[in-house]
Parts: sequence; structure tokens; C-alpha cells
Amino acid sequence: MGSKVAVVSGGTKGIEAAVVERLRKDGYTVVTGSRSAVPEEDDDLTVVRADLATAEGVEALVAAAIERGRVDALVNNVGQFDPRGSFLDVIDQQWQQGFEANVLSAVRLTRALLPALLVHGGSIVNISSINARLPFPMVVDYSAHKAALTNLTTTLSEQFAPRGVRVNAVSPGPVRTPSWTADGRIADGMATASGVTREQVLDEGAPASMGIALGWMGEADEVAHAVAFLLGLEARWITGTDLVIDGGTIKAA
Repeated sequence: MGSKVAVVSGGTKGIEAAVVERLRKDGYTVVTGSRSAVPEEDDDLTVVRADLATAEGVEALVAAAIERGRVDALVNNVGQFDPRGSFLDVIDQQWQQGFEANVLSAVRLTRALLPALLVHGGSIVNISSINARLPFPMVVDYSAHKAALTNLTTTLSEQFAPRGVRVNAVSPGPVRTPSWTADGRIADGMATASGVTREQVLDEGAPASMGIALGWMGEADEVAHAVAFLLGLEARWITGTDLVIDGGTIKAA
């Protein structure tokens, strides 16, 4: 069993899965879960099936973490969005469902695990998005939710830094995850609109249309490296920051 325990919400695919694997390599015992998770128990891994957009799901994940002993790190990684045609199309129920997943999941997990993190001076990383500062009409509600999560990060960092807990955010730009690459998701929508293939969107269309200076989309493990850095000792004097990983999508003022 690893000497440190990290809780990673939603850690079964995309960026989340990459974070789980990176932290295991770094010596953490990882506790993770999602709605689609296949329960698993290993020396350095616990996977639970839980809907983390609900209070009950968060309670299940927290219980599994406490069973592993001390908690040293928390990565709030749940993200949910559906492409929108217009702000006018998004109904109250969709705003509320997204808020439960994108914001309240992090609020509930942080509130439940902070007492344990305070004992050992742990660290929290919230996975936000460049959409928090670069809103995109196609994900209008998701953008607002991620802005709330980034703001929460700053508030928590101020309150708990004096007590030894660091809180930071990582804001990825376009990354090759199922949100982009799965059937019917963003790349397919852009491909249909522009009359090209999904791969052409991923390789050329999206980087060009989104102004990615480096010219290509990111990979999940690149985000995972940043998360591991912020959790580690090399970042012990970093708190309250929002680390943007976007290939130069957001331009410096």
C-alpha cells in the first residue's frame, strides 16, 4: 500500500484516469469513483461506483477513503457538460444538474475531507477549465460552473493556507478525451457543421478555430503531470494559483 492516500473524483476515463495512474506511479494509494466505475480493490487502488453529483455518492467515496487511513490529497475532477445550441436552449434543470456535478461535488468532497487534510497539511487540486475565463456559447452553463469552481479555489486557498492546506486549480484547454472524441460529442458536432472528418477536426480544425498557438490539442497525461506537480513537495510554496494548460489558447494581456 502506498504511504500517501489521494482521493480523485470521477477517475475512470479521460483526464481523471490519467491523474489516477500518475498518482499511483508517484506512490499514492488512490481512491476514486464515478457513475460508470467498475468496483475494484487493489493494494494501491480503490474504485467505487458512485454518482458524485449526489450527496450519497460523495458519502460513499469519502467512506472508502477513510477506510484507507489518512488522506493526503484531493483532486476534484468531476466534469459534466453537453454541447448547447444557444443560451436560450438551456433550461433550469440543466443548469441545476450541471451545478450539482461541476461545483457541488467539489464542495461536498472538500467539506468532508478537509478535516483529514488539515491533520497532515494536505493539498487540493480542482480541475477547472479555460472556459472559466474564456466562455464559449456551446458550453455556456459549463463555463459558468467552472468559473465558480475557480473562484472557490481562491477562497479556500486564502482560508486554509494558514492551517497548512494548499488549494490550487488546473485549467486545461482542449484535450483529447472522450468529451471530444466519443461518438456524438464535440468533434463529431464540429465535423458535421464543417463537412470534414472527426480526425480532421481533432488534428486541424479545432486547434485552428480555437487559436491554439502550439497547433495541437493536449493529451490527458499532460494535465496529470501538472496535477502531480501541484500536489508534490516541489510546489509547497504554491497556493491559490490557477495553472492554465492550453497550448497557448488564452493570450496573455
